[in-house]
Amino acid sequence: MLTVKAYAAPSATEPLIPTTIERRDVGPKDVLIAIRYAGICHSDIHTVRGDWGPIAYPQVVGHEIVGEVVEIGSEVTKHQVGDRVGVGCMVNSCRECENCRAGMEQYCLNGNTGTYTSVDRDGTITQGGYSTHIVVDEDFVLRVPEAIPYEAAAPLLCAGITTYSPLAHWNAGPGKRVAVVGMGGLGHMAVKIAVSMGTEVTVLSRRLAKKDDGLAFGAKDYFATDDDATFDTLANSFDLIINTVSAPLNLDRYLTLLRLDGTMVNVGAPAQPLPITIFTLFGNRRSFAGSGIGSIAETQEMLDFCAEHGIAPETELISADQINDAYERVLSSDVRYRFVIDTGTL
Repeated sequence: MLTVKAYAAPSATEPLIPTTIERRDVGPKDVLIAIRYAGICHSDIHTVRGDWGPIAYPQVVGHEIVGEVVEIGSEVTKHQVGDRVGVGCMVNSCRECENCRAGMEQYCLNGNTGTYTSVDRDGTITQGGYSTHIVVDEDFVLRVPEAIPYEAAAPLLCAGITTYSPLAHWNAGPGKRVAVVGMGGLGHMAVKIAVSMGTEVTVLSRRLAKKDDGLAFGAKDYFATDDDATFDTLANSFDLIINTVSAPLNLDRYLTLLRLDGTMVNVGAPAQPLPITIFTLFGNRRSFAGSGIGSIAETQEMLDFCAEHGIAPETELISADQINDAYERVLSSDVRYRFVIDTGTL
């Protein structure tokens, strides 16, 4: 076992604190990664504060991880010592169910093994990337292209794939009109990726405070949803709406913005149920869907796409002792657009 430094939540109500955790010995198919950077995702905050249900404490979160391979198991073939690699939201799956066999391990019917708060293969609770090292099965380790700035790469492992996957699945591309709801960590990546796919992108945000950023990222239009006129102006306009907001919305209002056979996809995950009036779906044969991260193969595809198109998140680098302040700033939307922890400061 390897003892490593980490930052953990001791409970749902206390600040995160420095600690140490144990990592399993490197098995034949395992990769030991020295973590260099770890992104802060809103999901981390929801998890440690119990918004999505009770968890075991102490808990180290973080599922946006980049670093270097420092040791490999005897049977590893996909990675070498010194490789620049990443780990996202999952570190294993059953590999046997219908979805896993189809290469969709993110939808493992037996539940994929999350990077944190899941039961690992040795019966322990997985601990995430706010730490100096992690041991992961080689099949769940991604190659991070050199073209992506190292310190900015981590958020792609969640924010990048979470928005890339629905855009790819619902065929965003030339001739399609896409609306992105919210201009936070997920939203700004959705804009950059959708624009690079060739779509016409409109941002829908509560206010116009980030309009200049949205247009600079390639959006054609930017509207304030606090203005009721927005919903009249944009009625029946979009082929696809990507909702990145993890807060309650009046979904019926947003669904009316879809044109014939349009789809609204939720990637934001509010803690409370959101009602829909079924008759809203009847109009224009609209669809409402959800999407969760992406497969390992699709995540690698996303990383390669971002490298090819020069896409990287907008990040603010912080030290470990700034994590708790960063959480408060995320909750008050005071970040443009993703915090990244320099794990060398642990």
